[in-house]
Amino acid sequence: MSYQDDIKALAQLREAQRGKWDNVNPEHAARMRAQNRFQTGLDIARYTARIMREDMAAYDADSSQYTQSLGCWHGFIGQQKLLSIKKHFGTTQRRYLYLSGWMVAALRSEFGPLPDQSMHEKTTVPSLIEELYTFLRQADAWELNHLFRDLEAAQEAGDKAKADELIAKIDGHETHIVPIIADIDAGFGNAEATYLLAKKMIEAGACCIQLENQVSDEKQCGHQDGKVTVPHEDFIAKINAVRYAFLELGVEEGVIVARTDSLGAGLTQKIAVTKEPGDLGDQYNSYLDGDEIASASDIDNGDVVIKQNGKLVKVKRLASGLYQFKPGTGEDRVVLDCITSLQNGADLLWIETEKPHVGQIKGMVDRIREVCPDAKLVYNNSPSFNWTLNFRQQVFDAWEAEGKDVSDYDRADLMNEKYDATPLAQLADEWTRNFQRDGAREAGIFHHLITLPTYHTAALSTDNLAKGYFGDEGMLAYVTGVQRKEIREGIATVKHQDMAGSNIGDDHKEFFHGDAALKAGGKSNTMNQFG
Repeated sequence: MSYQDDIKALAQLREAQRGKWDNVNPEHAARMRAQNRFQTGLDIARYTARIMREDMAAYDADSSQYTQSLGCWHGFIGQQKLLSIKKHFGTTQRRYLYLSGWMVAALRSEFGPLPDQSMHEKTTVPSLIEELYTFLRQADAWELNHLFRDLEAAQEAGDKAKADELIAKIDGHETHIVPIIADIDAGFGNAEATYLLAKKMIEAGACCIQLENQVSDEKQCGHQDGKVTVPHEDFIAKINAVRYAFLELGVEEGVIVARTDSLGAGLTQKIAVTKEPGDLGDQYNSYLDGDEIASASDIDNGDVVIKQNGKLVKVKRLASGLYQFKPGTGEDRVVLDCITSLQNGADLLWIETEKPHVGQIKGMVDRIREVCPDAKLVYNNSPSFNWTLNFRQQVFDAWEAEGKDVSDYDRADLMNEKYDATPLAQLADEWTRNFQRDGAREAGIFHHLITLPTYHTAALSTDNLAKGYFGDEGMLAYVTGVQRKEIREGIATVKHQDMAGSNIGDDHKEFFHGDAALKAGGKSNTMNQFG
């Protein structure tokens, strides 16, 4: 329904009340409706799931149509990202938000900063989803409020052409509500616990849930050591739990991202259940490291023996009770994990790697696509990688393989600043610039994300301000480093009162109180100094 149609419908509704609602202005009510398009988190989940499904189909048809997101740990951060995207690119299409379990643990737990080991309160995750969408809905209200104010001014000035232009913008307004890929870690417990948390996340607005194949109570950050995976049967149960949560809540198009940490995980907590040679449990167990035995006398107290490829094998078991995988089997286990997940309800894959290397990712995806041709990845463009060093080393290795002279470079010291202006460093930067495009085209990466960007940008910008403000620059450090840049670059937060909703509140006061409204945005408001 258009803005004008909504005004007419509300006017008819008011008339039906026979004078009881005469204080209600249909235009004001229509404005408020337009500024609050989404009523519940489930409305958001259904809307964004549809967007994500359409984007996945578009990527299947054209790999240049990949999607991107940045991780966020506060509603304001997510809001400002979307406002910046609309400001610079005019549309939010194919741009999402990522909710990082790492940042929830490090920045949102009541215990204080925690490592990424699922020790934070699991209810913090749905709470952050709700917070993010509250701020994104407020961005809609803020942007529309400016359009409505401009419309009022045009109508008061009798400028019909301008008024018609603004009404068209209001009717065609693109929301800041975008999909959030939400990290549920390893599910925070058994499958029932995963289901209950998934429901909370979906009710808060999540259309996409990312689940990893680690053991919940041994969960580690994907870029740390000591990762422990679970047999496929356990992981499939949690995929089922998330799917049931989506279906129960009527979000049929909900998206599940199945993440495998097997590339860097050398341990498992369980030996998989197997009923016959070659079944899924038998395949999982075939990667367990162990020693072949000839007789019962080779078995010591506490040893575990399995049948592996027709032979009896004493599985290597650590003092922790965990079992080891054979060295060098990571990629094979990743491929099995991914195929199994896609065949059992997952929609997208996440392969956690130790470096950003298109060739490495492509090698695994090509094998997966032999069985699942439409396999697509969500890929972590992680700040845990030293991107500069990795790509300089990749260029070095490529040049060396081509027979080029690399004697001017020390491969182990390529991070050194002395190399910054060299042809090798310049080409490495170009490879970095093209990594997402190349990964989307060559390695099946549908979605590129950075997990922790604002953790680092907040620290960097705070360091720069503190260095100047507490040093010789004093107040000039803030003025030149922050406020003047906000003004010159058109950053809306320079009018922080407006960004926080002051003008929206003033308009509501006028709606509710009429001429008696006591508004904050008058001539004495210092926000007027910013034009």
